[in-house]
Amino acid sequence: MSVTARSSPWLLAGPGTVLFTAFVILPLALTLVISFQHFEPNAATGSGFTFTNFVSILTDEYFLGIFWRTLKLSLLTTLACALIGVPEAYILSRMRDPWRSVFLLVIIGPLLVSVVVRAFGWSILLGSSGLVVQLGEMLGLGFGRLLYTETAIVIALVHVMLPFMVIPVWTALQRLDPSVEAASLTLGASALTTLRRVVLPQVSLGMLSGSLLVFGLSTSAFAIPGLLGGRRLKMVATLVYDQFLQELNWPLGAALAITLLVFNLAIMLAFNRFVEARARKVLG
Repeated sequence: MSVTARSSPWLLAGPGTVLFTAFVILPLALTLVISFQHFEPNAATGSGFTFTNFVSILTDEYFLGIFWRTLKLSLLTTLACALIGVPEAYILSRMRDPWRSVFLLVIIGPLLVSVVVRAFGWSILLGSSGLVVQLGEMLGLGFGRLLYTETAIVIALVHVMLPFMVIPVWTALQRLDPSVEAASLTLGASALTTLRRVVLPQVSLGMLSGSLLVFGLSTSAFAIPGLLGGRRLKMVATLVYDQFLQELNWPLGAALAITLLVFNLAIMLAFNRFVEARARKVLG
């Protein structure tokens, strides 16, 4: 094998590796370095090495409460997306053109709009004089105040994250052999039993992949919690923003960002192992 042939993979991967290092690895490394520094009010960061920032995060009830809220709202968002997105993907897979193309565009359409614009739209709808609250009063449901509540954050996150659940499930349904479902119905199984015993096990990998995407994106969401949660209901991403740009406590903000990254990676890696085990069970 010639030298050029041996070096071609490295040459092809070189530009991507340089960009990944410059825009991902290097910023993360700098953030990690800052997280172990002292805070000096006049300089944002100081010299020396300390674990104080991480100790504060892991022992302070205020920070632990915000991490718990982030986990809780992310799990609620993932569950809601699964309950809505899986039936939606199943209905979409049963449609025929041109309706399938139209509804697929409707599903992915929100991704074409800025998340900030969508957050402002939900703030109008969920406000005290918004359409959702007025409709609830007309129906006697009495929603009360929705804006600046955890409910508002979950509603908006579900709207933003739903396509990330629908697309993987729909892709898994596209690989499902229709004859298997037809055979189940022919052998006397009801439509509900066929859906539960035949269809859902086949699309479980799509559901798990979609859940992984939705959870990971929800834990690091910034715009929606910042605009719909207000100053009172913070999530970790909004807290990092406050520490960096308002308190100017860069070491604590960096420590919060690194803790969120480790927290997110630990959950997603554990979830990914579960997905791989499930895949081996389904495919094997």
